[in-house]
Amino acid sequence: MGKDQKTTMGKDQNGVFHPGKGKPSGINKQEGLGLHPTSPENLKQYLEVTDKYTLGEDELQPSVPVRHKNRNTSKGEDNFKGKENKSESYKSKNETMTEERSTTVAEELPGVLTKEVFSELANYKAECCVSVFLPTHAAGVEVNEHFDMINFKNTLQDIGKKLADKGVGATTIQSMLEPGFNLVRDDAFWNAQSNGLACFISEGYFKYVKMPMTPDQEVIYEPTFYVTPLVPMMMSSEYFYLLTISKQSAKLFKGDAYGLQYINIPDLPQSIEEVKRVSGLDATTYRSSESGRRAPAAAMPGSVHGGGGGNPDGKDNILTYFEAVDDVLWDAVFKNENAPLLLAAVEYEIPMYKSCADYHNIWPVALTGNRDSQETGALFADAKEVMKPYFAQRCTKALEMYGNKSATELTSSIVADVIPATYYGRVSHLFVQKGEHLWGTFDEMANEIKMHGSPDDGGEDLIDNAVVKTLSTGGEVFLLSKEEMPDDSPIAAIFRY
Repeated sequence: MGKDQKTTMGKDQNGVFHPGKGKPSGINKQEGLGLHPTSPENLKQYLEVTDKYTLGEDELQPSVPVRHKNRNTSKGEDNFKGKENKSESYKSKNETMTEERSTTVAEELPGVLTKEVFSELANYKAECCVSVFLPTHAAGVEVNEHFDMINFKNTLQDIGKKLADKGVGATTIQSMLEPGFNLVRDDAFWNAQSNGLACFISEGYFKYVKMPMTPDQEVIYEPTFYVTPLVPMMMSSEYFYLLTISKQSAKLFKGDAYGLQYINIPDLPQSIEEVKRVSGLDATTYRSSESGRRAPAAAMPGSVHGGGGGNPDGKDNILTYFEAVDDVLWDAVFKNENAPLLLAAVEYEIPMYKSCADYHNIWPVALTGNRDSQETGALFADAKEVMKPYFAQRCTKALEMYGNKSATELTSSIVADVIPATYYGRVSHLFVQKGEHLWGTFDEMANEIKMHGSPDDGGEDLIDNAVVKTLSTGGEVFLLSKEEMPDDSPIAAIFRY
């Protein structure tokens, strides 16, 4: 900072220079302070300033003290006669500020929710609970441009304004949102996101979970937390295996509805040459030497294996290699498994692997083409499309059951029937339209529903309550699009009785 710039700044009574009045956005290189909000090296410092003092471009944080125009600026000067008195006075002020600051720390919840964790969130009650759901990105230009971080910061600022409108005090607002603003300044946090972020905020409570699916962006204010979008993370227990195999590579992955994880199997052979080198056997005699689970290959109808000696053709080499891969996978994984195995290989190799595989549950449809070097995200996208019927099978069966019982009193899509039934433990299967809310109250003792136009009228989300009640009594919940719902209603159910 140059001499000329110093002289334009005012001093306080302690001799400390202060910049002139103005918004933090006015601090830039042209003013000589070296802070340009869009440069990566100064972005964090810029955000710290704006987060601390502003809600928007022109609005101060409610907690920022503003000097009254009639304030006596010389007040207290007599109390600062010496250095010792100054130190004691500042210490007292700092201690008071420290005591008022929030001690709540943002806590991450596991990506696969247990019933206990879900129940804790679902049953938490307070005067004001804020549930935040935001789409995020694991990679790409959105990460490089800090898109998710900026979106989160703006959302926190909007929450602050909304809470102020609801009559929440400035100190409480600051205490509730401070853990979130601390996350805004955590670069590592934003470089390790998934497809979605859910935050649950109340006074003295701040927990978040990185969601494997992409949620709709919304902020809900209730006396309880809104947890319906988390249901798939708890209900989805299905998984599968994916084997990518070629003449020069074999990789095994474990997948679920949200991603693939590579499984490292050190002994898994990667080529026919490796099989020969490790076994010390001719390619035609590999499996016939095993004391394994089936007869030697030579004894199998139509097989040319196990006869001993000779120079096998290309097909024999591939079959021998596939047999070796299958044997290792059986011992390492599949002897204790029942999940489906999805194959990914060049089209003519798929029936060859099936012919020598011991594992019984190979998915009938395969991924074709060489997948040796395909990026994991793209591989998962292709695999998920093929495995869609597998992940939908529970829901498909439930919808069939609903259709079969639709002419009886064991199904309903009438809100006045379904909501009370969830409270009384009658619902075995609940179907909920994604993103829908029904605001109101239910008097369990009087068995009476009162609907409200919005949450601001004092209502709760009856659909979210129904989801929680159904899960707590052992029922199943399915989140569906409007087109997938069994009836033209945001909620429907199959009753136990």
